[in-house]
Amino acid sequence: MSDDVWLVVGLGNPGEKYAGHRHNVGYLVTDELASRMGAGFKRHKAGRADVVEGRFQPGGARIVLARPHTYMNESGGPVKALCSFYKIEPDHVIAIHDELDIDFGTLRVKLGGGDNGHNGLRSMRSSLGTGDFYRVRAGIGRPPGRQEVADFVLSDYSKTEKKELEFQVIDAADAVECLVAEGLEKTQQRFNS
Repeated sequence: MSDDVWLVVGLGNPGEKYAGHRHNVGYLVTDELASRMGAGFKRHKAGRADVVEGRFQPGGARIVLARPHTYMNESGGPVKALCSFYKIEPDHVIAIHDELDIDFGTLRVKLGGGDNGHNGLRSMRSSLGTGDFYRVRAGIGRPPGRQEVADFVLSDYSKTEKKELEFQVIDAADAVECLVAEGLEKTQQRFNS
């Protein structure tokens, strides 16, 4: 059995009001991963988050899936608390989040980098003291016309996008599993389209 422990964080905003928003794709991907693990989220005693503990495959690394209860811009506190509780270093943290600068339906996986204006990443960088964690970036594209970015990310996917969203969520979940099992280079080769 592997002794590795990975924290996989789905970034989003809590509550039904935000459930279908572009900003909540991280929650959708962690839901898919939890389903694959055959488990449901439970409130964690040490952090302001819901978690699922398990493995993606028998004998594989231990996985902690997490969805912070805080709003996006305060995600770092629960992430840091969970890292402390499970003794996980930032190089074993994967953040799943929406990305404006990538077209909808496209994924990018990387290690480290800035926050690119993403409040959830900014909060994580601040709380962890580093940006050296993995990111699975689910493209949502730029807002059409002159729509404000905040209005765009806090709105539901279009009808056309909703038809493709399931495939993006599945691909992102596959990318997380690949990253844990096979490492960054193979994951990038397979998923960075």
